[in-house]
Amino acid sequence: MIKTSVALILVLTSMTSLLTFAYNEKSQFVEVEIRSLDGLMSLFKKHHYTSNDWKNGDREVPRLTFEGVSEQWKETSSKIPVKQKKQVFFRLMAPLVLMSNENILAERDIVKSAPLSSEALLKIAKKYRLLNNEALSITNKQRQQLLQQVDIMPPSLALAQAAEESGWATSRFTEEGNAFFGQWDFSGAGMTPKQQRKELGNYGLARFDSPLGSVEGYMLNINITGAYKKLRVLRAKLRQENKAITGLELAGTLDKYSERGQAYIDGLRSMIRYNKLEDVDEAYLSDTILIKLIAPK
Repeated sequence: MIKTSVALILVLTSMTSLLTFAYNEKSQFVEVEIRSLDGLMSLFKKHHYTSNDWKNGDREVPRLTFEGVSEQWKETSSKIPVKQKKQVFFRLMAPLVLMSNENILAERDIVKSAPLSSEALLKIAKKYRLLNNEALSITNKQRQQLLQQVDIMPPSLALAQAAEESGWATSRFTEEGNAFFGQWDFSGAGMTPKQQRKELGNYGLARFDSPLGSVEGYMLNINITGAYKKLRVLRAKLRQENKAITGLELAGTLDKYSERGQAYIDGLRSMIRYNKLEDVDEAYLSDTILIKLIAPK
């Protein structure tokens, strides 16, 4: 269970905002201890990652990660203005989405150009469940199929789903296992919901080591599961026609993500529009060093 509080999801016990930095030269990241909401906002301001910067057209997003969700966040989040709660949630989750997409695009480059028997290509094909472990090569047809799978998720859609599925990071599954997207686990290692749907068998909610792991797991799930083939087909069509891959467009394919069906789709689109998340589809990562946000020791 993740008990360490960080960043957005931190208990605000002190409003004297001091930041403590620790640089790790070997791993190329810096740890920043966040002691208050003011401290977090100061960090955002330092990296030109504020509402005003966004309004002025700055779409650069710093490379930020955090460890998990504190058990006090649910209470704390109910005491700050809703607008601020949303801003902090989106500002902490957006870097994770962009970094996950960055890794996918690196894989996609390999899929596009690597020899059919390349070890790196085979590893990706197995990861996306196109091949079994015994395969020594892929075909050109399989390469095309893999290109349909190995592709990004629009940040606006990922952020809307994270907010919806985690209840703005207040779900017990988010606190206990970094479950931001409500993914099911049939292995027996998942977190058991209070009310299981018996027709689905013995299942739980998937656990992840970190919020970043949850985002990566969500994108892999979308890219390999049969229920989301419509999304992958539409995304490939948009690429072929040189059109933007947007959250509003792809949301319409997610009728099987929730038992709510069309109502779920409508809710996602409403959230994207109301919170102006389409702008995040234009965002890009900064070239700065990775910043790991940690709680006070």
